Amino acid sequence: MLTHLDDHGRAHMVDVGAKDVTQREAQAQADVRMLPATLTLLVAGELPKGDVLATARIAGIMAAKRTADLIPLCHPLPLSAVAIEIEAHPDQSLLRIISTVRCTGRTGVEMEALMAASVAALTIYDMAKAVDRAMVIEQVFVRNKTGGARGDFQHPLTPLDTSE
Repeated sequence: MLTHLDDHGRAHMVDVGAKDVTQREAQAQADVRMLPATLTLLVAGELPKGDVLATARIAGIMAAKRTADLIPLCHPLPLSAVAIEIEAHPDQSLLRIISTVRCTGRTGVEMEALMAASVAALTIYDMAKAVDRAMVIEQVFVRNKTGGARGDFQHPLTPLDTSE
């Protein structure tokens, strides 16, 4: 059932007013693959445009907060937390961005998490493109989500966290 279409096939915003208010969380991931030399410069903070990783974190947070302005029919949500982690993986010559978004509301935060990870990746590309135009943004997906009527979701590409 396509819930963003009414009985006449017209787009509309889904009415979530009858849904229960629950704690919701989603994590998304985006990888930015680059030349090994670019990754070395980036991690060392030696790119000409400044602190790329700090700027990407801020851009991701801002993007999560503006998701409803950019994705049609997406509900504006009162986010309670947005976190952006950026991990260097030299063995794969990439940066992995993991966004975590939380809110207490009637609808999930998957789109906000995806937007945060995507815009952080785009910011890295923008700030490093003078050094490496061959970078590739890949593997953008929802890692997991909790809360809501449909329950929890864990993407098969995401390893389970077994640390305690």
